[in-house]
Amino acid sequence: MLGVYVAYKIGAGWYDTFVEKILKALEDLGIPKIGMLIVLFVASLLGLWLALPELGSAVFFWMGTLAPLWLPVLLLIVLWRSWIWYIRAYTLAKQEISTLEVMVPREIQKSPRAMEAFFDGISIGIGETTFIDTLIKGKTRPWFSCEIVSNGGRIHFYIRTLAFLKDIVEAQLYAAYPGIEIYEVEDYSALFSYNPEKHEVRGADFVLAQKDAYPIKTYIDYELEKDPKEELKIDPISHLFEILSILKPGEQLWIQILIRTNKDKVRERDPKTKKTKWFKKTDRWKQEAKEEIEKITEASRSEFTDVQGKKQKGLPTLTHGQTERIKAIERSIGKNGFDTGIRGVYIANKDVFNANRFVGMLGVFKQFSSAHLNGLKPAHWHLSFSYPWQDFRGILQQRTSYRVIDAYKRRSWFHPPYKTQHYVMTSEELATIYHFPSRTITAPGLERIPATKAEAPPNLPV
Repeated sequence: MLGVYVAYKIGAGWYDTFVEKILKALEDLGIPKIGMLIVLFVASLLGLWLALPELGSAVFFWMGTLAPLWLPVLLLIVLWRSWIWYIRAYTLAKQEISTLEVMVPREIQKSPRAMEAFFDGISIGIGETTFIDTLIKGKTRPWFSCEIVSNGGRIHFYIRTLAFLKDIVEAQLYAAYPGIEIYEVEDYSALFSYNPEKHEVRGADFVLAQKDAYPIKTYIDYELEKDPKEELKIDPISHLFEILSILKPGEQLWIQILIRTNKDKVRERDPKTKKTKWFKKTDRWKQEAKEEIEKITEASRSEFTDVQGKKQKGLPTLTHGQTERIKAIERSIGKNGFDTGIRGVYIANKDVFNANRFVGMLGVFKQFSSAHLNGLKPAHWHLSFSYPWQDFRGILQQRTSYRVIDAYKRRSWFHPPYKTQHYVMTSEELATIYHFPSRTITAPGLERIPATKAEAPPNLPV
């Protein structure tokens, strides 16, 4: 009996790990949950038929007999999802996109709070106001792509937006940074054509290491919102600019931060009683944040035995770390939330390819990680092979290189063909990883406006 039990536990553990890997692989391919269920259902039926042929044959017989009942429902679901995919793709294809390049002046003395105000200003949730707009017309929420690019060591800032929102984006940028200059330019990524004989490519998506409720280390944690002397400020984004500046001709490094206003809703629940308020909805990530605060508080309560011999929970005795986590979460839920996806791509001619550039980009994002809160970690796309038979003749590497560049060019994250699970970041977090450099950041690749504009004196002769 002991041998049977041990074999069962080993088999169960192997099966759980196997299924978990399958689900992760399907998720990485962007297959929705309904697709995962169908794949697992078919795999289970085949496994049953192979293991127990008679039982499997009976199951297949009854499935065929009852097909007039379940098959129309399945076909209707597939047809409906195909329609949604088609109408949204059709609507997105008709929309005009503007690429704006931002030139920064030599003197920027504003903290990242200015960029946070910009993100708050573009928190626009139009397009999905009614089910007719969403399901019939295929409208979607506006999305934006904030990009930092180095081409041979020369650093550029871009913002991609729907053309009809260009004026709003420009107005918000000028309000946050009055000295900048904005130009509408051609999409730089569209000018690049991948040639596997000539180019080496490495790419990665970045995802949160913990739940959305926990924020990353922000500029407030670095005390950049205060007003000490400029030379005393430590801006973590300066390390990124240094890496971008050391690129040589023939090397490119692209970073995009895709965002849209978060509108994921759930029915509100009381964190203590777990009772659901059926007629009141709230943001999913904010509900999750409140529940995490309650978990931290409960974990700090110690048990004691009262005079009647019953175990009771004492008052919360929060440690310094627990207190800081609660403060950070509470500050986070007071901000605007955005669905977010971050992607980085390193491209180089084979004669100048340097894998350390890609490794350096991965390392830069670790600066925003906090041991007791959240952080960013790489996922998808980046591949490493220890043996030649793992990727015969580099076919898988070439395919992945093409796909990551294609995903970048399409700015595809929230929609097919490279739909990826998004996560929520606040305007404060976004402003930390994307803001314009102050004068203390002297990376050689930063191109700034050579002169500061000023109004003409009022006493000039006419």
